[in-house]
Amino acid sequence: MTGTRIRPAARAAALLVGAGILLGGSGCATATAPESDADLQVIATTGILRDIAEHVGGDRVSVTSLVPDSADPHTYEPSLRDVRNVVTADVAFSNYMLLEEHSIIKTLDANLREGVPNISLAEGAVKYAAEIIPLVENVSLDTVWLGLRAAGDGAQYGATRSSDVLVSATAVSGPGDVFGYLTGTFGDPEVYFDSSDGFDQATGYRDDTARLPVDAHTHMSWVFTEPGRYELTLEARLQADQNAKPVELATETFTFAVGINPGDVAAPGATILDLGHADFTANLDTDELYVQYDAEGGGEGTQTVYAADAVVIEVPSKAIAEIPAAPQFDFLGTAGAQIYQLPQAVLGKHVHGEIDPHLWQNVRNVMAYAELMRDTLTEQDPDGATVYRDNTDAYLAELDKLDRYLLATINEIPAADRQLVTTHDAFAYLADAYGLDIAGFVTPNPATEPSLADRRKLTETIRNLGVPAVFLEPNLVARASTLTEVAGEQGIEVCTIYGDTFDATVTSYVEMMQFNADSLLRCLG
Repeated sequence: MTGTRIRPAARAAALLVGAGILLGGSGCATATAPESDADLQVIATTGILRDIAEHVGGDRVSVTSLVPDSADPHTYEPSLRDVRNVVTADVAFSNYMLLEEHSIIKTLDANLREGVPNISLAEGAVKYAAEIIPLVENVSLDTVWLGLRAAGDGAQYGATRSSDVLVSATAVSGPGDVFGYLTGTFGDPEVYFDSSDGFDQATGYRDDTARLPVDAHTHMSWVFTEPGRYELTLEARLQADQNAKPVELATETFTFAVGINPGDVAAPGATILDLGHADFTANLDTDELYVQYDAEGGGEGTQTVYAADAVVIEVPSKAIAEIPAAPQFDFLGTAGAQIYQLPQAVLGKHVHGEIDPHLWQNVRNVMAYAELMRDTLTEQDPDGATVYRDNTDAYLAELDKLDRYLLATINEIPAADRQLVTTHDAFAYLADAYGLDIAGFVTPNPATEPSLADRRKLTETIRNLGVPAVFLEPNLVARASTLTEVAGEQGIEVCTIYGDTFDATVTSYVEMMQFNADSLLRCLG
């Protein structure tokens, strides 16, 4: 496939209001593409996917990634240049399974031209024998986790992976103010709900609304400024696309017992939620808003559904904390003032689904990615079929060698020492494929100092298992203060492991996995 392609590149000069940087619908205006020696312009969301696509496509493709190397795909926000790259793409590859920040997915879906393949690799690779692992969360807090969830696919409303589920706080009663916010990777809060300045119906509760992708859930922090009984009213809506008027799904009121005996406010027969994992859940298929609760953190399949009036959420006195002195938390009040907090269970902007999206930590899954990319590129560029096949065969041979290298290298580590403690829950596939155990990952909330109990649990894990080292991802060092401090106290090494991104040291997928294997052997063996 050669020659000039017609693309709507001229539209990249205009931006529309929406989550992320979006242009209008695809295929409505045209412009001539810039000259390129490559037959196909390919856009990938991450550097890892870019590298795989370059190996499969070779000289017939020009591949660009949206998320820069060293950046976090969970939090990266697309730029205008990223939008232009999407507009001119002939093929798009995302990992999905809610790995990428939602605005990245919206940027792809809103700006690709009509007919351009838009491949979700983690889902599509299952047909090529990729293995997926359910995301089971480790409940380690001594209060309930409380988040938000969007359940169902909303097909009757035309929902897609780019749709927004809107959960708005519309009213609250109680002795103090209520805040709901999410703390990002580097400690900056994104405020979802703030009762201190009221809830503005005239703006559609814009300033008190959380947005979720379809079939996702997120952890967050909740703060109450005074003890007592609170009743919080939430409204769930679905916005199928950026130009559609949101559809109202349901409105319900939920009760909190803050620093008081929950039995004093619970209706007869009501369930008190004091530990485990609970989500305020908007169901797109049944038009309901309720609580999904799981005492063990085992995922959606193990959760129990409770109507809003059938539960009381306990915020106990042991949840008392102080407002941090950092200026980004001034919205909560005066630094040092006492608050009641249900902390965010998992650090960082952690919006995810029920399947662990980090498939590439098993090399066999990347082989499936490569085969799916091969077939996608061949369909778009039949003249390059032989090139894509030969490139993929060569890359599969390299990946097979890499897979055997990881197996052999990690097998040199004594079985009892194959215990992995990290900052980020991204290595279940690595552990499952190559015989490691996930001993723990660090999830402190940077809005508050880690408790003595948090440190004690981590210390005991390291001491009891005889862990000789802990592992940090270079792009997530800001999360690691507790882990590095405890490691220093225990006299063990702090080593490097790569999860989501490349940097100046590691610039390809094969290099990344070889580095991880060598680092594991050196530090654990």
